[in-house]
Amino acid sequence: MRAVLQRASRASVTVDGTVAASFDRQGIVALVGATHGDGPAQVETVARKIAELRILDDEQSVSDVGAPVIVVSQFTLYADVKKGRRPSWNGAAPREVAEPLVDAVVDALRARGITVGAGVFGAHMDVELVGDGPVTILVEA
Repeated sequence: MRAVLQRASRASVTVDGTVAASFDRQGIVALVGATHGDGPAQVETVARKIAELRILDDEQSVSDVGAPVIVVSQFTLYADVKKGRRPSWNGAAPREVAEPLVDAVVDALRARGITVGAGVFGAHMDVELVGDGPVTILVEA
């Protein structure tokens, strides 16, 4: 799994004109993608990193301050652009594998008591955020 974590002062995800998730205080937008062979161990690692990385103000974590998180499925994190001009998506897990894994990341964060919103898997989403810092971290599990 891969996750790009962006610290934001506010963020929202809108699908078909409806806000699916939002926050208006410091939190994390986590773009999460799955690849072939990912499973529970990768889910746990990504969820732990989202919850515990000390990337908020005063070197605190989401868990330390109860910061909100928005998880957005992002198969494009596995784009291969080594050849030509058209990305290859072969590294991304198919929907039937990836969707339950992304859902499991959301569930694992909620099990830690974190307020989590999510986009809609496979939908065209408008993701808006005000980057804070900016702080952007790549997590690979």
